[in-house]
Amino acid sequence: MPTIAIPQGTLNTVPTGAGSGAGGSSGASGSDALDTLLAQSWGSSAIANAEALGLNPSALAAACVIESGCGANDGNGSGAQGPFQMYPAAFQDGLQTALAADPSLASQIVQGSAGMNDPTTEAIAASGYLMQANQNLESSGISNPTVLDVRSYYEFGPQYGAPVANADPSALLADVVPQSYLTNNNIPLNTTVAQWQSSVANTVGNSANQSVLM
Repeated sequence: MPTIAIPQGTLNTVPTGAGSGAGGSSGASGSDALDTLLAQSWGSSAIANAEALGLNPSALAAACVIESGCGANDGNGSGAQGPFQMYPAAFQDGLQTALAADPSLASQIVQGSAGMNDPTTEAIAASGYLMQANQNLESSGISNPTVLDVRSYYEFGPQYGAPVANADPSALLADVVPQSYLTNNNIPLNTTVAQWQSSVANTVGNSANQSVLM
């Protein structure tokens, strides 16, 4: 996971998530993050596959921008792999969800562990994982989750996705997520939920308040 600068001392003035996302578009300039994804040789296929699953491609693009700059820095040596920096369990869960939703995507999958380092395959798995995140948050009372909402699920895992998204912005993130999770992600322990959300929004730009699903 790349280090994200966390602004200290002030609360953010950017959208704080908790549902009611705005729509997104699939072409260039649909979001700042989407332009970065489109610049990759595998970006167009990743976008087409996301759309086939009903996922807003800007949500997929935001994940790869945060995780690795869409491939610019895709190795952290801790077990997470590929441009979407997925761990094996999340990769398999996401892949199963995506293929259950659209079995035709199986023709693009690189089988076995090599698939985690194949951008097209991992993009399909990441799309499925974001679909899981969206469903999890909806089940927790968040209507129309945003890219910012599902980031907590992707970064901290299913157990903490909804609690962070529903937390008071002024609360310390360390009161919601185990301190070890923050330390492992280079997040200061005095970071508030709002400050963490602000760091995410500053990284992904105008995709932060877009809906996860199309």
